[in-house]
Amino acid sequence: MDRVAARVSELAASYEPPGFAHIPDPQAAIFLCAVDHRTGYRGRYLVGGRGPYEGSALMWAVGLRAAEREHDLLRAGRLSAVTGAEVAELFRIGGETVVDPDRRAALWRDLAEGLERDYEGSATALLAAGEGRLAGVGGLVPRLAAFEAYADPLGKKAFLFAKICERRGWLFVADPEHWELCADNVLMRLALRSGLVEPGPLETVRGATRTAFKRLAEETGVTPPVLDDLLWELGRDHPDLLGREGGDLLEPDRDPESAWY
Repeated sequence: MDRVAARVSELAASYEPPGFAHIPDPQAAIFLCAVDHRTGYRGRYLVGGRGPYEGSALMWAVGLRAAEREHDLLRAGRLSAVTGAEVAELFRIGGETVVDPDRRAALWRDLAEGLERDYEGSATALLAAGEGRLAGVGGLVPRLAAFEAYADPLGKKAFLFAKICERRGWLFVADPEHWELCADNVLMRLALRSGLVEPGPLETVRGATRTAFKRLAEETGVTPPVLDDLLWELGRDHPDLLGREGGDLLEPDRDPESAWY
């Protein structure tokens, strides 16, 4: 832990986390977070003269570009009856689109219907209902977990949405002690190769990774959401970012049917 903490402190000294200024409002954020998993894009593309983007960043860029052309696109009223064909067309670029558009359409319909039923169709109203709390009865993460897209028990998408909203000034977090790092494939790989956690079954490694990095945040004074960004952005293409004392290890296989990380 001491060795990894020293490395993270070194990296954090020059790291600037994303501000998400390109995301226009909570409505766009909640719907794009909901379908942000394994995009399936193979290529890298410019979008609106920016980029090139790939993977998740490409999906966000294409989705936000489409929303610029159709201002009510990423809204509950528009997506409550969206089809897989519409999702495929929305995210199409360079002759390809996201994988499993029917599944993503179903997640959007469920989210849109729930927002209309419980929050007047508004992500802003959902944020207000949580009164700034991430956890506990009525907190933002449990409220989001009522939607299929956000039902991941580790809250990967929920914490991403919360992080975006806090950075954009749409959310003031009243219980910052409940921020969590979400152990996706990138973070599990870093934890395994650095020796912070031992190899094992998926859920065991996930839990150990989450615990180790929460402690690392405490040791370094880098907040969990910033540490999450730092590890993911810098470690995505550099699996030995924190060292390789653990060996040439990879994260456990993912559930191929899961809409989560």
